[in-house]
Amino acid sequence: MDYKTHIMRAINYIENNLKNNIKLSDCARVSGYSDYHFIRVFKEATGFTPADYMRKRRLTEIIKRMRQDVPISETAFEYGFNSKENFTRAFISEHHILPTEYKKALNSLKLYEAISFAIQPFEVLPELTYLKTFDVIAYMSDEACPPNFWNKYNSRKWSKKLSGGKVCEDYGISAWNESENKLDYFIGIRKNNVLGNTDGTVELSIPGGLYAVFTTPRTSHYDFVNTIHRTWDYINNKWLQNSGYRRKSGYEFELYVEESRTYSEKIYIPLEG
Repeated sequence: MDYKTHIMRAINYIENNLKNNIKLSDCARVSGYSDYHFIRVFKEATGFTPADYMRKRRLTEIIKRMRQDVPISETAFEYGFNSKENFTRAFISEHHILPTEYKKALNSLKLYEAISFAIQPFEVLPELTYLKTFDVIAYMSDEACPPNFWNKYNSRKWSKKLSGGKVCEDYGISAWNESENKLDYFIGIRKNNVLGNTDGTVELSIPGGLYAVFTTPRTSHYDFVNTIHRTWDYINNKWLQNSGYRRKSGYEFELYVEESRTYSEKIYIPLEG
């Protein structure tokens, strides 16, 4: 019996008791480990500490119910947050926006469903297309994690701030910064759509050329961000290794209209050729 079987017992126990006071010792007992070894093996198997996993799962279940006409504090209390302030701090720590900002905008968040070790097949075949050079007016991310910057951008309506109120396609643009050894990330709209306030923005010129265009599988509001991540993982670790094409250095970008609520976006990868 491998360690994932043992950890799966603890995950099932946690899932069945999300609204209860879960003790680490009980999770360890169910999995058949000592407390010390349980924490180590759980982190190795899932990437999270048990406490992190419980917090992320509880926040996810609360978020799913925030569309209902129930006070946030009531739902948060049901899942173990003893005050509205504690829930708000946990929400901001996870998503970098206020719960009230999310409830007003209902933008896509990175949520965490119950972990399963079953491997699900995943494949997205691209279309190849040639683009002409175009310009984007964008905000540069001040977040280490792009989804958190999308949370700010969408919940605070920065797209409409740029466009002067018009709904436009939003570009999430990434480029590797060699000098600082980090990923630079930007979100904005095409320059020809900009009729509003551009304070704090930069202008990016996206080179024309050959691109592989991946359309992420249509999904739900709650699984959208995770599906995007699975698509990027497939592109980087499977398609590019086996396609015969080589990735061209420069800007890569995601294209989506948040207000469309279609929960599918396009990912553009520049190719040599």
